[in-house]
Amino acid sequence: MEFTGFTEEDFAVFTIDGLEARMEKLIEQVRPKLQLLGEYFAPELSGLTGEEMFYHVAKHARRTVNPPKDTWVAIASSNRGYKKLPHFQIGLFETHLFVWFAIIYESLVKVDYSKALGHQLQTLTKHIPDSFVWSVDHMKPDAVSHASVKGEQLEQMVKRLGEVKKAELLCGIHVSKEEAVKMDGASFIAKVEETFKTLLPLYDLKKQVYSA
Repeated sequence: MEFTGFTEEDFAVFTIDGLEARMEKLIEQVRPKLQLLGEYFAPELSGLTGEEMFYHVAKHARRTVNPPKDTWVAIASSNRGYKKLPHFQIGLFETHLFVWFAIIYESLVKVDYSKALGHQLQTLTKHIPDSFVWSVDHMKPDAVSHASVKGEQLEQMVKRLGEVKKAELLCGIHVSKEEAVKMDGASFIAKVEETFKTLLPLYDLKKQVYSA
């Protein structure tokens, strides 16, 4: 099976009422595409990072009432899980696709990573395109453009990552539903590859943290 891109129907999954009905359609329609992306990008990221990478498709297993508002595949350097590690994500909400480098609240290296990123933020800020976006909560669709936060606001976001228990930090791109449905599989994969290469310096900081 070949990844052929995302469709209007994929995004419409998140308009289905009820946990069971939405999960049934998500598993049938969207999850196989995330699986294909994971199978493709785990070895790609292994080559880019120099670490063996593994993919994890979101199962939403803890949900008992509320249907998921988004879904994703995460790629990290452990086959046992990704939430405690700096990792990459590809996924979608009803309105857009996202491609992230992510450190979420379960991460065990948030404090040290925050310090390392703070020391190199000026250099990395110049490397990240203005069109990229930042988020401080992976569960919400909102994000702010790099162009609008680089400087003091981004410094505060990085500092907060190390000081607040539930703080998170994600950087990457959003692709609107309207743009996404026009892209074929090869075009989307090429865009993700370009994004991951741009985000690689953020991931490489993790190596400094673990070797410190």
